[in-house]
Amino acid sequence: MNLLRQLSGLCLLAGVGLCFAAWPASAQDPPASAPPKKQDAPKPKPNTDSAVQSAPDQPKWDPLRAEKDIEIGKYYMKKGDMDAAIDRFQDATNAKPGYAIPFLYLGEAYEKKGKKKQAVKAYQRYIDLYPHAEDGDKIRKKIAKLHEEIDKERS
Repeated sequence: MNLLRQLSGLCLLAGVGLCFAAWPASAQDPPASAPPKKQDAPKPKPNTDSAVQSAPDQPKWDPLRAEKDIEIGKYYMKKGDMDAAIDRFQDATNAKPGYAIPFLYLGEAYEKKGKKKQAVKAYQRYIDLYPHAEDGDKIRKKIAKLHEEIDKERS
């Protein structure tokens, strides 16, 4: 009796297996349409992205990423690529809001690039966030000097 049950179960499995083996494999057939036309490669765009924009799944508060952005921004400043440095320092301000250090470097980068108004804004934000900074007097003097230069340019 057990042997009969085993044989009938085996036959049942074999029959089901044959049914699935005969199933059409249309999902694996290649499409009958013509291959897509090759398009010209898009022209490279200027560096307008940032880590935050490129990766929206990144957490808003990420102090480790902010430190890395500052480190890389300082590297770009040393190499003379102020635009890349500014992008990284701005990313650092987004990754760790309320952190004063990226604003200091952002001010330096803007100043080296000749964007005095933005440099003043960044330096002022640094002072606002870190009013008792050791270099606070030096930065305040820079702000005053930049204001004088901006006024001279207007005249």
